[in-house]
Amino acid sequence: MAITLGPNQYGKAEVRLVTVNRNGPVHSIKDLTVSTSLRGDLAATHLAGDNSGVVATDTQKNIVYAFAKESPVGEIEDFALRLGRHFVREYDTITGARILIDEHGWERITVDGKPHDHSFSRAGKEKRTTAVTVDGDRTWVVSGLRDLVVLKSTGSEFHGFPRDKYTTLPETDDRVLATAVTARWRYQGPVPDWGTSFAEIRRIMLEKFATLHSYSLQQTLYAMGEAVLAERAEVAEIRLSLPNKHHFLVDLSPFGLENDNEVFYAADRPYGLIEGTVLRDDAEDAGLAW
Repeated sequence: MAITLGPNQYGKAEVRLVTVNRNGPVHSIKDLTVSTSLRGDLAATHLAGDNSGVVATDTQKNIVYAFAKESPVGEIEDFALRLGRHFVREYDTITGARILIDEHGWERITVDGKPHDHSFSRAGKEKRTTAVTVDGDRTWVVSGLRDLVVLKSTGSEFHGFPRDKYTTLPETDDRVLATAVTARWRYQGPVPDWGTSFAEIRRIMLEKFATLHSYSLQQTLYAMGEAVLAERAEVAEIRLSLPNKHHFLVDLSPFGLENDNEVFYAADRPYGLIEGTVLRDDAEDAGLAW
């Protein structure tokens, strides 16, 4: 029986990086979590403990910090591309790199009706994300967001599903629909304005969620993805993961009260998890993007 080494990679996970731009009295901050993974001719270290071709994970961490000092971080896609290309070009044994970045949002604190110059509050759990893959001279960019919590108090139904002896869920023509959106989209074609593209894709998804009369979360997922592809030519495909944040009506009859779709119990688990991909038919091949 032959035993061989399969695909492998290694790197530094979750490097916490905060930069402060102090040019002038109005400061700005970037708060990132950066993970690096390197691929290449690494058989010697796995098979014989020969580390001559291994770029230490501590070195990878230091490069993240040094690059943040040497030039402004800017958009997370650009920062990830700079890091990935450096690892591939600088080290002979490294032929590929994958850089993952989460950006944590901060908002300026308002004082006397004006945004403060250098004081901030956390913008919530939502994160902007990117995953950049570099292989030789080729690159792929998959950006997105995570933990975008949305809710609509009406405009959602769910009925017509199969019923058998195990079915207890009542049908409804008016329910609360809530989810925490995780969306990842693959770019193609010319390099876009990353910041504008992200903001517009986020806006499109939010507007579609708000305005679509939903008969299922699956329908909502597809409509959100379809709207993005219809308006943003730079997106080849979008993958969405939507947990159904269930809101169940509380039975108030023991108290002699009628619950007219007003009082709910918000259950955190278990939850339905709806996932899907919306893809344009002329999309470029995904390659190593995912």
